[in-house]
Amino acid sequence: MATIVRIVSSTSPAPGVEHQISVVIPVYEGEGCLAATVGDLLPYVEPRSTSAGLRYRVAEIILVNDCGPDGSPRVIRELAAAHDVVRPVWLSRNFGQHAATIAGIASAGGDWIVTMDEDGQHDPAYLGTLLDAAVTEGARVVYAQPENPPRSLGRSLGKLAYVAVNTLSGGPDASMFSSYRLVVGEVGRSIAAYAGSGVYLDIALGWVVDSTIAVPVVMRADRDHRWGYSLRRSVTDFFRMVLTGGTRGLRIVSLLGSTLALVGVLAAIALVVRQIVSPSEVEGWTSLAVVLLIASGAIVFTLGVVAEYVGVTVNMALGKPLYVAVQDPAESPLGRDARR
Repeated sequence: MATIVRIVSSTSPAPGVEHQISVVIPVYEGEGCLAATVGDLLPYVEPRSTSAGLRYRVAEIILVNDCGPDGSPRVIRELAAAHDVVRPVWLSRNFGQHAATIAGIASAGGDWIVTMDEDGQHDPAYLGTLLDAAVTEGARVVYAQPENPPRSLGRSLGKLAYVAVNTLSGGPDASMFSSYRLVVGEVGRSIAAYAGSGVYLDIALGWVVDSTIAVPVVMRADRDHRWGYSLRRSVTDFFRMVLTGGTRGLRIVSLLGSTLALVGVLAAIALVVRQIVSPSEVEGWTSLAVVLLIASGAIVFTLGVVAEYVGVTVNMALGKPLYVAVQDPAESPLGRDARR
């Protein structure tokens, strides 16, 4: 179940160090909206305080060109030329929203990394709210959960994927997932370094963090929301989320195989005993049943063993790390203000 945190303004904010935020925006079809989105972020380049008294500023705005069909590259160049804080990242071809986001995260150098969509519906006014929630709750990942999400086929598919992921994985509640998220910088960069092809970003974040929360936000309805990625891309993301959600499904196959193999052996023993105690009038029936039960059990057991190996291979292919070392929590962005 999602952990929803509502931050209440502090009446006596305490001074602290300045938190540097890198904003990552994957750009696919942003020719008509990207300039406005970046313009909304520019005021946050100047240092300001959250409602809880934390000092922060946007240190860089990373625009990742995902090779869309419109004139987004021209807009990215113009924004980078006009504002020193804007940094472009150029991909060689269209890799998809999650890959583009991970590419931007890999290039980010801030204490915190915020990911946003290009259409401007993610209000930067909530940057301070997300930061307050992270520091207050000690969470390394904070999602902005829309209270008024737009309706779309992609979101309908996403709800189905959430159910599947929550069933098949033991990670964070998938219903919290959102493209508007705040991540501790070193955690995001670690995931960008480890993640393999086809990984779902939010699933990968769940591999290395033990605290994930969501903060309610309001999407800006005055912006024209366009689902830039195609239906095919949405379906691809659906299956990516399900398949990378965990190997619990393979573990179920393994346990089922072992159970059926054991049942087959016990049933074969029972049939042999029955044949000895009370011989059947149909000759050969018992031996045939015993052979079928033992052979079927062996086959299913073998499938279970194969499933275990497949599970290990899947985790390795996706880049799931054995561990991730981080700096002293007291020295991290989560602990700096607590020491003061």
